Amino acid sequence: MSFAAAPRRPSGGGAPRARRRSPLGVAVVAVAVVIAALLLLAQFWTEVMWFGQLGFSRVIWTEWGTRAALFAAGFLIMAGAVFWSFTAAYRSRPIYAPSTPEQATLDQYREAVEPLRRVVMIAAPVLVGFFAGLAASAQWRTVLLAFNGESFGETDPEFNMDLGFFVFTLPMLRFSVGFLISVVVIAGIAGLITHYLYGGLRVGPAAAGGPRTTSAARIHLAVVGAVGLLLIAANYWLDRYSLLTNTGARFDGASYSDVHAVIPAKGILTVVAIFVAALFIVTAFRGDWRLPAIGVGLMVVSAIAIGGIYPAVVQRFQVNPNAQELESEFIQRNIDATLSAFGIDDVEKEQYDATTEAQEGALRSDAETAASIRLLDPQIVSPSFRQLQQNKQYYNFDDSLSVDRYEIDGESRDTVIAVRELNLDGLGQDQRNWVNDHTVYTHGYGVVAAFGEQPGPDGRPAFFEGGIPSQGAISDIEDGYEPRIYFSPSTDTYSIVGAPEGTEAWELDYQADDQENGGQVNTTFTGDAGPDVGTFGSKLLYALKFGEEQLLFSDRVTSESQILYDRDPQQRVSKVAPWLTLDNKVYPAVVDGRVKWIVDAYTTTDAFPYSSSTPLDEAVADTLTQQQGGAPIELPEEVNYIRNSVKATVDAYDGSVDLYAWDAEDPILKAWTNVFPTSVKPMEEISGDLMSHVRYPEDLFKVQRTLLSQYHVTDSAEFFSGQDFWNNPTDPTSDAATAPLQPPYYLTLQMPGQEESAFSLTSTFIPGGNTDREVLTGFLAADADAGNKDGEVAEDYGKLRLLELPRDTTVPGPGQVQNNFDSNPTISEQLNILQIGASTVRRGNQLTLPVGGGLLYVQPVYIQSTGGTQFPLLRKVLVAFGDNIGFADTLDEALDQVFGGDSGIEAGDAGTAEDQAPITPPDGEAGTEPGTDPGTEPSGAPSEPATEEPGDTGSTELDAALQEAATAMEDANAAQREGDWAAYGEAQDRLQQALEDAIAAEQAQGGSAG
Repeated sequence: MSFAAAPRRPSGGGAPRARRRSPLGVAVVAVAVVIAALLLLAQFWTEVMWFGQLGFSRVIWTEWGTRAALFAAGFLIMAGAVFWSFTAAYRSRPIYAPSTPEQATLDQYREAVEPLRRVVMIAAPVLVGFFAGLAASAQWRTVLLAFNGESFGETDPEFNMDLGFFVFTLPMLRFSVGFLISVVVIAGIAGLITHYLYGGLRVGPAAAGGPRTTSAARIHLAVVGAVGLLLIAANYWLDRYSLLTNTGARFDGASYSDVHAVIPAKGILTVVAIFVAALFIVTAFRGDWRLPAIGVGLMVVSAIAIGGIYPAVVQRFQVNPNAQELESEFIQRNIDATLSAFGIDDVEKEQYDATTEAQEGALRSDAETAASIRLLDPQIVSPSFRQLQQNKQYYNFDDSLSVDRYEIDGESRDTVIAVRELNLDGLGQDQRNWVNDHTVYTHGYGVVAAFGEQPGPDGRPAFFEGGIPSQGAISDIEDGYEPRIYFSPSTDTYSIVGAPEGTEAWELDYQADDQENGGQVNTTFTGDAGPDVGTFGSKLLYALKFGEEQLLFSDRVTSESQILYDRDPQQRVSKVAPWLTLDNKVYPAVVDGRVKWIVDAYTTTDAFPYSSSTPLDEAVADTLTQQQGGAPIELPEEVNYIRNSVKATVDAYDGSVDLYAWDAEDPILKAWTNVFPTSVKPMEEISGDLMSHVRYPEDLFKVQRTLLSQYHVTDSAEFFSGQDFWNNPTDPTSDAATAPLQPPYYLTLQMPGQEESAFSLTSTFIPGGNTDREVLTGFLAADADAGNKDGEVAEDYGKLRLLELPRDTTVPGPGQVQNNFDSNPTISEQLNILQIGASTVRRGNQLTLPVGGGLLYVQPVYIQSTGGTQFPLLRKVLVAFGDNIGFADTLDEALDQVFGGDSGIEAGDAGTAEDQAPITPPDGEAGTEPGTDPGTEPSGAPSEPATEEPGDTGSTELDAALQEAATAMEDANAAQREGDWAAYGEAQDRLQQALEDAIAAEQAQGGSAG
């Protein structure tokens, strides 16, 4: 028999001599601690200042407080349980370990471990407790929702429990049970190892009738096992509820076999686990491990037989042969829940017997819709905005512009609008220094807007707002607005703004020669937009945060200075409302004299019973998200419930964030309002001006159209067969190897059955399944106009209207229409002519409109230079109705071609081919202010050459040559059909001459542009 290891006494006589600490070492350690503390404080306290300035201090303190409490709870529970298990096992070790070969081997390990035992018994619990605390703190949203949950007012169809239990309570219960199971497992392993190492537990041969565990080890391990089994029983019980959110192969939610086999099996396994836990308690007192061993074996067999084999047998031999009948009830549950969870339970469906015959005057009853057809593609014309309205190299426009509507001369007009954002990359390297980057070039300037349906001179955008200073219809409507843009999506650096009263301004607005200060118009920020950096302490913290010592020593960081950072509107909203999911698209609007960024925000969950689970990043992916490199914000992996519950705005001047409760009845929003009662304002505070620019959100619409491709079928039997499922079409204008989905488009149109036209968001459907046949099966439109009354939403806002096309008709889909455009010999020949020389053709968005009793397709065609100055100009318009195709300089002419020479209406660009000047653009459109020249900018700013206008002469000659070529081709085709070869030869000669003239005009135009 050997002795268990005991503490050793230090050898030698007397106490060891204390080592003298080095003053230098102490100083180094102290300095390191101070620096580390300052760095942590720089990150911590600057966040507090940022939230405090915005008025959302409660958000950061609530989040941090909850995280800290959960971390502490998780740490203490895990570390405490593991430490207790270590300590209990060590203290109850036998004084004399049995003298066996196994123990002789363990003696060596005990000797090796003993010097580190105390460290391990403390460090191991601390380490696992730290990671457990991190895992617990990450669940702060789950815990807050559980304690602040609201009733949905609806019950699930299986357990008849309020849906709030599944959305709010069940996730926290699942996390809590899972966390405690991991605590018990780790603590049990710690105790098991300690008992084995110190002789309380033996694995090898034992003396006849001798126990393999000591009494203390038996009680310890039996109690841990019993607790673990009780938690497993709780987990089995909760599994029953979680089945209602299962993802199935055909539909989501509990199926027939789940309800009739799995749920009863989980109940039986719960009872078995409780029974085996009781056997462990009995073993703690009786000392016989055979009962719990038999119980564990019984539980394993039960889990396999009852929990696995029985449901599989039911599914294979009872459900599969009779699936349509047996699953019908549960498919209907899934349909009803999905329609409710995604807000598509009130879609107005209409059978639309679309004609493909284009008749003269067919559009007469759709005059308002046709007059509003948007020709300006916001994804293409950004380079045109840059060339014609950027004005300065340190400004820029986003690649993807926004579609809005403004009331001009008493008429609502679809508008393409952009903000002139700050672009420091536009400066030369010799102008890039700390002073310029952070104190001079601090903001963008103004908005630029163009009519959506009406082109300007020479195919340019028809601007009705632009220039610097800002001029135009929006300025007139708002009686002037604050044009300075301190906050925008592209602004990713910090700025120091503000100065004491009477200080000479140094923040650059723009250049103007009529100014006394050398052509320089400067400003000083006067709002409240960022934390103050007037004190030494705040300067030091921000100098550490950004690694910029200039913040400490610059004379431009004054007692009145503020620091602006986190200037992306989406980033600001996501920080002050981390519980919201944001839309990918943020768009600007001039509202109440200020430029506001409008952000749509959603409340989501993946715990809505029976609702179909949807990968959000896949549902919102299309050409637009591909162009921007994917979603710019983090999205939940899966959602099965979504509400556009909040509309957020960010002021472009002072960065203030306002959250408005858009769906005040949403239970998830109510729960979060309980957590953050001052964060969200009531809808009644939305002004009429802001309301007029609120629109139906794109991401929500994309999710809804994805689901409606299947869930337009609401009968369970038809849904089971899946024969009428649809797809969303791919973008026919994309050049990508794997074309993304066609994005939805904002249009003003009047749907069949609507009393008047409305600003809408639209998309189309084609047949589903494995087929390349692309005919149109459906057309979806959401009423996107929220009205213009203070705090009151228009009655039809958000109304979804679905036109279902008859199954026996063949209306071309977007892909077929694009193929018809591209394969038409006249069109392809003319487009080839347009690409001769230094030009390239860019096809705009393909719009679909339900007019004239059928579906009308409209696609603008842009021409852009391939070298030198490049920006697209609208030159042609393609139109299709059924198999009839029009191709002309204007939409009005193309419509007449399609509809027998008279479409019955005048399009928005009627007459622009002749006069080329449908509107009067604001002064300064070409890039410089009226009557000014560049002048001198501060701190080494570059002087700019005057921007030249593209020549009009070459363009006019090119248009004339192209028109002559088109006429010659038509004459040649007609002569060939009639067999008049003399006329055919004469037409070919004219075509050749026209091509030569077009090439010469193109070269002349390219030379003047260069």
